[in-house]
Amino acid sequence: MSVALLVNGHQPYDDISSGRLNETFFKQAATHLEAGGYTVHRTHAADGWDIEQEIERILAADLLFYQFPVNSMGLPWLLKRYLDEVFTAGMNGRFSSGDGRTRKDASLQYGSGGLLGEKRYMLSTTLNAPRMAFDDETQTFFAGGSIDDLLHPVHLNFRFFGLTALPTFAAYDVKKGLDFEADTVRLATLLAAIAGSPPTGLQEQETS
Repeated sequence: MSVALLVNGHQPYDDISSGRLNETFFKQAATHLEAGGYTVHRTHAADGWDIEQEIERILAADLLFYQFPVNSMGLPWLLKRYLDEVFTAGMNGRFSSGDGRTRKDASLQYGSGGLLGEKRYMLSTTLNAPRMAFDDETQTFFAGGSIDDLLHPVHLNFRFFGLTALPTFAAYDVKKGLDFEADTVRLATLLAAIAGSPPTGLQEQETS
């Protein structure tokens, strides 16, 4: 049976963002993966974590799923701390063999020491920027960049450990133009391709 670790990296802010939207997508992912035969483990960064338990869950998992809002054009600080603590602890030979280089072989490249090559990961994010702000060179802010360009440092971190990326999901314009029903269908379609469960969306709209 396949195993998935789902991490909700939302950082709650009183009177600004309760995290309901991210929790909704997080639960949707768990439902689809379980329907597809996955054993699902869940971690909420806001509730804290046990580093060794998370390492064991990652080692046992076939799929890692990270749900989070874009904060300051990157990860929420709480999720960044989670990744720093858990993946750094795993650099003792469980997640990686150093950075891949050795003093004896100068041909070995930096970033080639990852030991998690049999595992996949998926980023699922929410952000206030509209979809039209991306992948369009006439938009001056992101200058033609994609959501994956914005999250490139996150992808590099996982690539360092040998993980393989699945398509990124993003719910755009969540404050001014959220299309919740369409977003849940899009996420369901991506999850169905992973888990083999029917691509159905959620019915009840929630807001962040």
